[in-house]
Amino acid sequence: MKKRYVVELTEDERGSLKKLISRGSAPARMLNRARILLKADTGEHSEGEALPDDTVARMLETSAATVGRVRTCFWRQGLEAALERSAPDRVYERSLDGRAEARLIALACSEAPEGRDRWSLRLLADKAVELGVVESLSHETVRKTLKKTSSSPTW
Repeated sequence: MKKRYVVELTEDERGSLKKLISRGSAPARMLNRARILLKADTGEHSEGEALPDDTVARMLETSAATVGRVRTCFWRQGLEAALERSAPDRVYERSLDGRAEARLIALACSEAPEGRDRWSLRLLADKAVELGVVESLSHETVRKTLKKTSSSPTW
């Protein structure tokens, strides 16, 4: 079966991949991708045909889907993109800006509500919404914010 995305490495690319692997100091994911590209290279084989993805996957103990993704990425974006970890697709918006974080920390440092010994994360989140600091806030965001700033609602 003819491959749609054929990996044809130049001598320089092949040499740099072999050097990268021999050093062994790169992240494991990068080394695995370098090995995939070397095995998938048409110039490495006497027939001039690429090995099938499942064969390369078996040789390197990875999945055929991974081999296919690396091959496609190399063909579309080049060697560097195929080796590097891709950026996440999802972008997370911050729930709290600096001012809201400061108000949350001040709230956590304040006296606990009547009938309570200390603030809980859920109480802090509910109170921040009640005071109009933010429209909505999860207790997990409160936890991460307090951890990041070395604050604790359990004094």
